[in-house]
Amino acid sequence: MSLPPFTVAVPEAGHTLAKVLRSRLHESQPSWTDVRSLITSRRVKVGDSLCTDPARRLKEGELVELLDKSVHRPKAATTDGLVIRHLDDHVVVVEKPAGVNTVRHPSELEWPDKHRELDPTLQDLALWATAARLNRPAKSLPPLRIVHRLDKETSGLLVFARTPLAERVLGMQFRKHTVVRRYLTVIPGYLAPRTITSQLVRDRGDGRRGSTNVPDLGKKAVTHVAVEEKLKGYTLLSVRLETGRTHQIRIHLSEAGHPVCGDKVYVRRRDGTEFADESGAPRLALHATELGFEHPVDGRAMHWDMPLPADLAKFVAKLRGG
Repeated sequence: MSLPPFTVAVPEAGHTLAKVLRSRLHESQPSWTDVRSLITSRRVKVGDSLCTDPARRLKEGELVELLDKSVHRPKAATTDGLVIRHLDDHVVVVEKPAGVNTVRHPSELEWPDKHRELDPTLQDLALWATAARLNRPAKSLPPLRIVHRLDKETSGLLVFARTPLAERVLGMQFRKHTVVRRYLTVIPGYLAPRTITSQLVRDRGDGRRGSTNVPDLGKKAVTHVAVEEKLKGYTLLSVRLETGRTHQIRIHLSEAGHPVCGDKVYVRRRDGTEFADESGAPRLALHATELGFEHPVDGRAMHWDMPLPADLAKFVAKLRGG
């Protein structure tokens, strides 16, 4: 059985995951046993987290995804390979690998213990790596504070605040759009340099996050697009965020007719047809390559660059014909 990712609609909110899935899969006519088996066999995600509880009550706007195959069991917690680019008393900057959630979704903590997925988040790994660097027990350090996020399959630079002051000052910089955030991404075809501005909503009318033309609805999103390199049938883009809405880059590029290679969610046109991804991307081809901000305490300018990781570098080289 297959099913495109979907956003929980208003009439579905409050119903169990099993009931909503069975309704969505009506053309396949699955039994209740079939649906429960899909969930307990680790093939269903709610948001960025795997859900193995058929009785989980869904909330409006949550993203549900039926995976092609079962997901591995949670791996042992380890900080091996996590790179700390900067550490001081107020901030820590790390290189996020793909496949790790930035933070645990609050709703996951509400699930019964036996249904929780305990893969460490980047917030966990960064705290443990910080403790190791300082030669202190992790439990003796305060939790790291979230000031921005990267999608699970996005790699790149990310900063955590270590103090309430840093969290407050960095949050203000993000709200004022003074933080430098630049991404590299690969799209099919060619998209000329431009600035994309729209109002983003949770449901644009077809169950997907997207843009709306309804006045005074949604949140303003601004994405600046430049061409980094033309490839054979594809383009490596340099994308700078002015705002930082959920999935902003992926939505804007998809709505422009050039979805990010490897994206499995934002691939549907408004007429219901889907873009075909023939790129062979190893994952979502999106990487946070540049990060810059003013230090929250002493005000000095701080800046880091991170090249494409090995998997995306190899992918781009293949598209060059190299």
